[in-house]
Amino acid sequence: MRDYTASEDDNVLVQGIENNKNALGYIPFAYYAAQVKKLKAVAIVGKNGPVLPSVENVVKGAYQPLSRPLFIYVSEAAAKRTEVKDFVDYYLTEGPKLIAEVRYIPLPEQAYSMTRERLKKGIVGTGFGGVPEVGLAIEEIMSRPPKR
Repeated sequence: MRDYTASEDDNVLVQGIENNKNALGYIPFAYYAAQVKKLKAVAIVGKNGPVLPSVENVVKGAYQPLSRPLFIYVSEAAAKRTEVKDFVDYYLTEGPKLIAEVRYIPLPEQAYSMTRERLKKGIVGTGFGGVPEVGLAIEEIMSRPPKR
C-alpha cells in the first residue's frame, strides 16, 4: 500500500491535500496561492525565524530551500544568432506579464534589465554558484561577474 500520490498534475495533488486533513504535499506556489483559504503552508525556520511562502519572501530569497529562481542559459554561439536574441528579448520583455498571468512570480524588474544589458553586450555565463548559495536575492546573483 502506498502512502503517497505521485502526479505530474498539480491539480490532483491540490485536491488530495485539500481532501485529507493529515496530508502533506509539495506544490508550486501558484497552486497554493490560488487555494490559500483551503491549504496551510509550512513555515521554513531560517536564521531570522519562521518564514511563510509569499511573493515577497520568494523574491527576496527568504523562503528557502522550497523556492528558487529559474534561469535560461544561452551559449555564446547561440547568443549571436538573431532569432535567439529575439527570443530572449521577448522572454525578458513579455515574460514577466505572462508569468504573472499564471500566478508564478516574476523576477524583480532590475533582474530583467540587468539580463537585457548582458545580452546586448554579448556577456554569457551565470553568477549563481549552486546549492550553497540558495537564499540569495536575485539582484545579488545578477550583480556578480558571470562564470562560464
